[in-house]
Amino acid sequence: MLPTCNRRHFRLKARDRIIELGPRTLIMGILNVTPDSFSDGGDFLAVEKAVARAWQIAEEGADILDIGGESTKPGSQGVTLEEEQRRVLPVLKALAGRYAIPISIDTSRPEVARAALDRGAVIVNDVTGLQRDPAIAESASAYKAALILMHMRGEPATMQSQPPSSDILGEIEAWAEKALATARTAGLSSDGIVLDPGIGFGKTARQNLEILRNLERLSVIGYPLMVGTSRKSFIGAILNRGVSERAWGTAATVAASILFGAHIVRVHDVAPMRDVVQITDAIMAERAGE
Repeated sequence: MLPTCNRRHFRLKARDRIIELGPRTLIMGILNVTPDSFSDGGDFLAVEKAVARAWQIAEEGADILDIGGESTKPGSQGVTLEEEQRRVLPVLKALAGRYAIPISIDTSRPEVARAALDRGAVIVNDVTGLQRDPAIAESASAYKAALILMHMRGEPATMQSQPPSSDILGEIEAWAEKALATARTAGLSSDGIVLDPGIGFGKTARQNLEILRNLERLSVIGYPLMVGTSRKSFIGAILNRGVSERAWGTAATVAASILFGAHIVRVHDVAPMRDVVQITDAIMAERAGE
């Protein structure tokens, strides 16, 4: 079955912002303030380099900036709360009050989320989907911030060594039901939540393709979808390419994600993926008769 191109429209409430999702695909630009992320670890660890890259991401056409201070690549052991704050808070402070596009904090710790929200962030991106600390939903709710919930199987240190899921789509659907109930209990409204199926986080290469092909099924849950495929290992496995050689493969997955229903795509290479997004959106609009 071909994509239906009838992506539902949402108005995401993120503190004092309303972010329109659906009329066009939004780009979330990745800023890893870490020494060990799988793709760009160490490139932006220094505050001045991170701030410069943040401005560049906005200039390249991103709609949202996602700042993270803890690597979640396979096998990573994590960092202390103090270290995560030391990495991200100076960057947020330098951008506060001057940065035009919405800022997302990529963290699973309530303490980091609150500190980032105090410094201007409007979105919390929890890659553990409330599995590490459900209290992060209460932090987002207290600030009326938007919350992105991502599905992760296990934890980064062990997620790629556990047995594959026998029904990955069913597992994601069951997780979403539980995570959404927790978020709503914490006080988050439905118009403040985005779901991310977690490409690469404890899934096989084939399962990642299965998820992309079935995004429309996941959209039935009733929430906007974010998809992050950028430079990931399943692309490398298919193409037999290293991390630095996965831009074209990433472009294909970005286009597919949009055609199958993604509202937001999370990428490292904002400028080239902006072109991919614009062309794919134009194809969708033509097919829908817009």
